[in-house]
Formats: sequence, structure tokens, C-alpha cells
Amino acid sequence: MALNRDFIGRSYPAPEPYEVSRVKIKEFALAIGDENPIYLDREAARAAGHPDVVAPPTFPIVFTLTGASEALADPEFGLNFAMVVHGEQRFEYQRPIYAGDVLRHTSTIMDIRSVGRNEFVTVRSDVTTLDGELVCTTYNTIVERGGAA
Repeated sequence: MALNRDFIGRSYPAPEPYEVSRVKIKEFALAIGDENPIYLDREAARAAGHPDVVAPPTFPIVFTLTGASEALADPEFGLNFAMVVHGEQRFEYQRPIYAGDVLRHTSTIMDIRSVGRNEFVTVRSDVTTLDGELVCTTYNTIVERGGAA
């Protein structure tokens, strides 16, 4: 069954802010196999001109899909999670994410398209500080295999 196109353009704010910690940055960096010292050591980050440990570029995936999960899990949307695979992701940064940042995000379903028998859903998440400063925008595409049949 095709996904419900009425969800295109709907936005979902995350239920609460996400506080970035040195521990989470380090865990993430090690999990992805990137031992860049600016991700692991505050003094190395400061020596490189940063105020604190820097998060790896793909770090926002840790918290950004929580806003869209409300829509993706809605039975009216029609997504079969058993058939979902990761399609693509990209990140556009205004500035790095640092340990100590407290971030909000709003996720918006930007596009739903059928490609053959598959449905592609693109979700954009705008990540901001509590003061509203845009930090980065993420784009995640998931694929529901066979959903367009």
C-alpha cells in the first residue's frame, strides 16, 4: 500500500531538548571508528580552536529522528517498519556541535516518492540551540521496500 501523501509538509518538534555530552560524543566517535582527537579529548579540541569536544559530522542521527518517529509510526501514514531500510543521509552545518550544547530539532516530512515498487521518504530536521540559532540541517531518506506495489 502506498504511503499517505497527506503527511508531506507535516512538522514534528522533538518532545524535549537534547543535551550533548562529552561521553556521548566519545561513544559515537568510537562506535564509528573515528579516533580524531578533537572528538575524544577536550584539550586537543581546544588546541584546534574549539571551545570543547566536537561531535563527528554524522552525530545528529543520534537524536534527530525522534521528532519524525511520531509521524512514521502513525498507522494513517501506512509505513511497514519490517520493510524499511536506510536510504541516504546528509548534513548541512552552520557550525560544529560541541559538548555542552543543548539542542532542539523539528523534523519535517519533505517528500514521499515511489520508485518502482519502493517508497522513499525524506525527512529534514532543523537542529537549533535553545536560542534559535541554526546549527545544522539533516536530511534522512528511508526506503520501504515493496510499499508502492
